[in-house]
Amino acid sequence: MSIYTSLSGIQAAQTDLSVISHNLANVATNGFKKSRTDFADVIATSVSAKPSSAIGAGVVVTGNRQQFTQGNLVQSQSSLDLAISGDGFFAVKPQLGAAATNFTRNGAFLVDANRYVVDAQGGHLQVYPVDGSGAVVASGLSGAESLRLPATSGNPIATSTVALSANLPGGASVPTAVAFDRFDPSSYNNSTQTVIYDAEGNPRTLTNYFRRDTVANAATPTSTWSVYSFVGDQQLTAGGNAAVTLTFDNAGVLTSPTTPTSFDAFTPTGSPNAQTIAFNLSTATQRALPFDITSRTQDGAAVGLIQGVSIDEKGLVKASFSNGDTQNLGQVVLANFTNPQALRQLGNSYWSATGLSGAPVVGSADSNGFGNLLSGTIERSNVDTTEELVALIAAQRSFQANAKALETDKQVVQTLFNIQ
Repeated sequence: MSIYTSLSGIQAAQTDLSVISHNLANVATNGFKKSRTDFADVIATSVSAKPSSAIGAGVVVTGNRQQFTQGNLVQSQSSLDLAISGDGFFAVKPQLGAAATNFTRNGAFLVDANRYVVDAQGGHLQVYPVDGSGAVVASGLSGAESLRLPATSGNPIATSTVALSANLPGGASVPTAVAFDRFDPSSYNNSTQTVIYDAEGNPRTLTNYFRRDTVANAATPTSTWSVYSFVGDQQLTAGGNAAVTLTFDNAGVLTSPTTPTSFDAFTPTGSPNAQTIAFNLSTATQRALPFDITSRTQDGAAVGLIQGVSIDEKGLVKASFSNGDTQNLGQVVLANFTNPQALRQLGNSYWSATGLSGAPVVGSADSNGFGNLLSGTIERSNVDTTEELVALIAAQRSFQANAKALETDKQVVQTLFNIQ
């Protein structure tokens, strides 16, 4: 009956309205891909039926096909925001150690409390492990791993040598205070500070105080300075002496000491390990110039703290650290499918492989048919609002027309019932 023909039209229009509404609802969803409803007419024929007299029996929805066209690319301020310009999907695992892998075009990634790079749903971004040169050392999804940012880089090195090239002012006078007191500026002439490191890589401040003891004259052709050293509140000694004595001749040339002076072993406050430091002032001079430190070196090093992450166009992830180190952390895995339209939608901009989509083909960006990877960029939804609104009007008109036909069918049937 024609009533069922109209009903099939109403149902098809309702499906079309639902799909269009879903598209419009996700116009601002990153990585979302719109769907399109495909229809087919229904014709019932037989071998004996006259072809020119066949009447259709309505419409059927043949499928809702996803449209994997490129969405708009929008720049962001995060280097972990990624977008694929071209074909491909990011591979993410719902949790660590999960066997299943989901695929997404939404590249809005962030770092969780355990330093893993995840998306808003907690899915872990998959990367290939690489060697120091950045060359990939694995293949396939089974060889991928979850990207995790290291907290530190390098090993701590305790400072063992400090060297200062200092000029001490030849015109400086002997301080009026009888004894040195680091809290009394009148008891010394100058001071300088140097950052050193303990065995755990913690920064410490070495403060050197310079006090003039004698001034050269006719009777005494040399002048002397005492250098008092503290690490924090701990005073350093050299051979049990509280200060290192510098001796200069009339020309301002250092005559003693000419080799580094070794401080006695000390244990920095809060550190379980003792350390010794060789203090080198062998290049010090005494000239009629202001106090000046022309060079300062120390051989300790702290553990590098992570400062930034960058991802290049091929997906190579690099981390930089406060001590100047850089590390290659992995290469972002991309996946593609023979028939992407057959992927199963999971929500949250996730898809999973099906028998119709084919197994995922994995690789890296800008190779083997995969698109380029853009860091600091987000792919928005590929929904065109104007196009969807026009389609919505057409679907509404189709629904109204089929509803009108259904109403007409009802009137016809009622008329037949009223025939006596």
